[in-house]
Amino acid sequence: MARRQWSIAGQLFALQAVVVTLLVLAGASGAVWLARIDSRQAAKDEVLAVAQTVARSPEVRAALTSPDPAAALQPYAESIRVATGTRFVVVMAPDRTRYSHPNPTLIGQPFIGDIGPALAGEPFTVTNVGTLGESVRAVVPVYGDDQRIIGLVSVGITTEAINKKLLAQIPVLLAAAVPALALAATGSWLLSRRLRRQTHGLGPAQMTRMYEYYDAVLHSVREGLLVLTRDRRVALVNDEGRRLLGLDDDAAVTDQPVAGIELPPAVAELLTSGRDAHDEPVLAGDRVLVANQRATRFEGKVLGTVLTLRDQTELRNLASELDSVRALTEALQAQTHESANRLHTVLTLVELGRADEAVRLATRDLELAQQLTDRVVGAVTEPALAALLLGKSARAGERGVDLVIEPDCRLDDSPLPTGDLLTVVGNLVDNALEAVAGSPPPRRLRVFVGTVDDEIVIRVGDNGPGLDPDRVADAFRRGWSTKSAGRGLGLALVGQVVSRHGGRTEVGRPDEGGTLFTVHLPVPREGR
Repeated sequence: MARRQWSIAGQLFALQAVVVTLLVLAGASGAVWLARIDSRQAAKDEVLAVAQTVARSPEVRAALTSPDPAAALQPYAESIRVATGTRFVVVMAPDRTRYSHPNPTLIGQPFIGDIGPALAGEPFTVTNVGTLGESVRAVVPVYGDDQRIIGLVSVGITTEAINKKLLAQIPVLLAAAVPALALAATGSWLLSRRLRRQTHGLGPAQMTRMYEYYDAVLHSVREGLLVLTRDRRVALVNDEGRRLLGLDDDAAVTDQPVAGIELPPAVAELLTSGRDAHDEPVLAGDRVLVANQRATRFEGKVLGTVLTLRDQTELRNLASELDSVRALTEALQAQTHESANRLHTVLTLVELGRADEAVRLATRDLELAQQLTDRVVGAVTEPALAALLLGKSARAGERGVDLVIEPDCRLDDSPLPTGDLLTVVGNLVDNALEAVAGSPPPRRLRVFVGTVDDEIVIRVGDNGPGLDPDRVADAFRRGWSTKSAGRGLGLALVGQVVSRHGGRTEVGRPDEGGTLFTVHLPVPREGR
């Protein structure tokens, strides 16, 4: 059976209880010790005052010079002793001979104890052991009329009596210590109860293990993680989240409001809104991220929101290339069916004896297809880009759009990544095809890709309805689209590529109407 470990709250309560108990006991012991000192000092002051009063009494001075001092001094001393509550009042001669004592049998015997300072004229107090036990006593000289010392007075209180007075004060000390101990224990219990709720009853080993796992997971997980509190402050962000959002490793973002952190606009809007998001694509610099956001709850209470981010930049680029290949495949399949239909027509014309018309029909279609292929392949030596343009041409033909490759189009061995060129050309052509889809015939699309003045220029124009000049700034923002069901990611990806390569984009309106998108991408120089 596993031994149950104490929770942090339980250990803290036990430690506080022990510490508080020791402090109260130490305080009570100190109070008793101070009370004992005060009691002894009070006893010394009391016996000295009584002794000085007796020594100044005219009856005492007269009795000491009488023939029988003991006869007058014994009843007087006993009356003083009873009245003051002291243990003994002894009047003696300078040679220590007692004239009074609580035990009459000791009268006439020598006094036990030090009297030297008093014989020298200096009253003093001392603790000595005499016939009545240990006592705190005062010894005071008695002066005659000629200022000679004619006797001594000693007044004492036994330490047993002092201790009894001290013991009588202990209930008062306990009455103060017990409530203090109870109050401290109650405070410790309330504090441990609050700590138990906050730590969920976990022990130190469990908390340590949980923190180690938590820290290891945050640093090793391949998804970006951003946690916000209810007041839209950053509770934590892991390493991958910092990388995806472009945050420096030493940037202090924890406990900072979202509005005060420089984040990509799409991510900042999502975090600020606090709305739920499921696999929503967002742009962060030159990355395409997939965001999921939801509110976090514990025991029905909303704690904040959690945003997870996955990098799908490479996947998007591959998907774009795959779309281009798929479009080309579909176009080839359509051309295969069309070619089969035309072949049947040619065969039928031959069977009808109209061979000349069959030859003209076959050669005309072949020449048109070959001209398009020769123009594209001759102008663009990049195979992937040439295949993309051929595929887009076939797709445009299916939609009744005339895609024209401009005569001066020329691109040899592009120094830019092929994927970036495919992203820009493919998305601009797709956007133009969508723009002219609802326009009346003739529908026309013009494409230019070439190098001009150390720049790669990509120009795509259409004769569609045109783009509102007021919306040009929004065209390259993720989420903007002229389609009712579109997600508005194509032009945003184009904007990413342009920004990454330090290029620029121009949006104009040609004379024949429609929209003309022009992208300028600088050619990287050697050594840069």
